[in-house]
Amino acid sequence: MSTSNGEKRALVIGGGIAGPVTALALRKAGVEAVVFEAYESSAEGIGGTFMIAPNGLDALATVGLGAEVGAIGQPIGPMLIEDGRGGVLAEFAGLPDLPPGRVMRRAELYEVLQRRLRESGIEVRYGKRLVGAEEGADGITARFADGDTATGDLLIGTDGTRSTVRTLIDPAAPGARYTGLLGVGGYSPHRLPGRAGHGETMHFANGARAFFGYWGLPDGAGTAWFSNIPQPDQLTAEQVRAVSPEQWLRRVRDLHADDLPARDVLREAAADTVEVFPRLEIMPSVPHWYRGRMVLVGDCAHAPSNSSGQGVSLAVESAVELARCLRDLPDHTAAFAAYEALRRPRVEKIAADAARTNNQKSSGPVGRVLFRLLAPIAMRTFLSPEKMLRPVHGHRIDWDRPVLPVASGATGRQRRAVTAP
Repeated sequence: MSTSNGEKRALVIGGGIAGPVTALALRKAGVEAVVFEAYESSAEGIGGTFMIAPNGLDALATVGLGAEVGAIGQPIGPMLIEDGRGGVLAEFAGLPDLPPGRVMRRAELYEVLQRRLRESGIEVRYGKRLVGAEEGADGITARFADGDTATGDLLIGTDGTRSTVRTLIDPAAPGARYTGLLGVGGYSPHRLPGRAGHGETMHFANGARAFFGYWGLPDGAGTAWFSNIPQPDQLTAEQVRAVSPEQWLRRVRDLHADDLPARDVLREAAADTVEVFPRLEIMPSVPHWYRGRMVLVGDCAHAPSNSSGQGVSLAVESAVELARCLRDLPDHTAAFAAYEALRRPRVEKIAADAARTNNQKSSGPVGRVLFRLLAPIAMRTFLSPEKMLRPVHGHRIDWDRPVLPVASGATGRQRRAVTAP
């Protein structure tokens, strides 16, 4: 139900990254929000490493988080594509008018978000696992596993790839699809030579048997690394924990025994820093992003694989765009339709491109040889930095530009949101 001062009230389901950013964006748009998190406590202190691209940093700045996010992690500018034998196939120097992306621990961003929620007076309720929702003429009531309920004008799902809200909107909605890759990462005191050892360059190498990524830490403090290794059957968290960090590190070392510089980085890697991520998943196209008073934001609607480097960035973009639409279109159905029209083409294009990258990562030896042969040509033509990075990294949300309804008479994916000139 609306608040006492007439503002709409949104129930935001999920307290990871998309949920807090959605709540902050809604506050900026004049919509009050309460965040409901299924776990009993905040996610501060947990999670692996990821990069926020320039477009994601811009969206975070829109909700007032630019300075705080810019103070954590480390900047990443150039990206080198390597052949796994010490050679460089191509270099993406970034775009000169854009800031570098930032690589950070997930826990660092959680801390920033939770602090800002507290400072803003936005309530977060923990231990609230959504199990159902009932809509009425003037609101929607969420039901939680502990027997509690909450009522608002809108219910916004930011509850990830295993979303409950998605299944409430559409019981036949597809679930997340496993990519066939397992993520393993950690730290090595190995110091990269020259400028590479001082950070700000991300290296990607398609090795003989697995994909390897790495970057130097600031001030030559060692090397952070990750490997995407082929794993046909998805493992559970329990299966991952049943294998010791030493055994995981040994497996990665074996896969990269013939790859440079992966072999040298991994030789010195510390087993007690190894983390394994079995849920490298991608969302197929979700037919219905909203129904009635419920709508999806972030991974529950559009999770590209980690190969895109865009998961977090797209989620925070969507949070900001939904808030714009609810600000300018008082009817929530019209707002949801405009939001989907603004977002679906962009996120599905990025997800499709990332899926092709996954296929290349998990290809066999012949596929890897073909990649090494064709990559230099591709990078000089249709995969030039301007053509590849500009549409994704250069995307900006104009918060002050009004959103108009989708074109009259259009349906489904034919819809086009219109923004005022």
